Amino acid sequence: MTLPTRPLGSSGIAITKVGFGAWAVGGGDWAFSWGPQDDAQSLAAMRHALECGINWIDTAAVYGLGHSEEVVGRLLREIRADRPLVFTKGGLVWDPEDRRAEPRRNLQPASIRVEVERSLRRLGIERIDLYQYHWPDETGVTLEDAWSEMGRLIEQGKIRAGGVSNFDVPQLERCEAVRHVDSLQPPFSLIHRQAAAAEIPWCAEHGTGVIVYSPMQSGLLTDRFDRGRIGRFALDDWRRRAPELQEPRLSRNLALRDALRPIAARHETSVAAVAVAWTLAWPGVSGAIVGARSAEQVDGWIGGAALTLSAEDLAEIAAAAQRTGAGTGPTAVAPSRKTLTA
Repeated sequence: MTLPTRPLGSSGIAITKVGFGAWAVGGGDWAFSWGPQDDAQSLAAMRHALECGINWIDTAAVYGLGHSEEVVGRLLREIRADRPLVFTKGGLVWDPEDRRAEPRRNLQPASIRVEVERSLRRLGIERIDLYQYHWPDETGVTLEDAWSEMGRLIEQGKIRAGGVSNFDVPQLERCEAVRHVDSLQPPFSLIHRQAAAAEIPWCAEHGTGVIVYSPMQSGLLTDRFDRGRIGRFALDDWRRRAPELQEPRLSRNLALRDALRPIAARHETSVAAVAVAWTLAWPGVSGAIVGARSAEQVDGWIGGAALTLSAEDLAEIAAAAQRTGAGTGPTAVAPSRKTLTA
């Protein structure tokens, strides 16, 4: 299959409008796991996503404390030729003696160099297509020194493009003053809309690509999600403590999800696809990272890559967000000032 692509900012990389997110591929027994995950199912899900036309996979060293990258590496060895683009993230350092402890946010240049080498080995590739700093630093290193290291790794050929995740506009400005920021990865969904107020417009103005994560709000904005599912989560599934799955937010969020059903029916698609397409409707968004634990789950949202929501659809969704009181951030999609299609 062929899926529509968009440029990742001014990086020269063209990505399909949706990419495969490999967070859950990391499996269980760490601070932010989605519970146990079968590697064979993960590989099948990723293969199916590629067969559907997706051309990039997003992972991170911390997902499963290295395990997600290892499983992605197995897939890449199977494919060999014509591999997908591989995006990964670093800057979260974990304690090997305590898997359940929260990792520390560390952007010290020496630490980043070690992380990049380990990611390259786990993935089995010579160059990472996009390397991203997962979170701002908490060790005291200056952002300028941390971002300078990204430039050195690119010059050395270990990384093709450099980006950041979970950074705000002042942090983006400081990075941009050192070296161009190729991409930003912010949380963005119909519930977490905050990035539309400042970060996404900043990126559009500066030629920085945007790949949003959790566009389905960790499974909440899908057809099958219900209250009972929370109780069925694995004991180590981080979503058990997610604020959006607790009352009073849960009821408001489910009401917003239900408001997407008539729109999905009109387009003969899924609620999940509508939720993904909504994030892609914002000017400046290059693509959306969407996770799956099985091939069947990929089929549930892949339609969002080709779905174009009408002005009437978007107005209906904005009204539903206001009516239900779900989430925070802008509700009305800003008008496009330039085309984003590659």
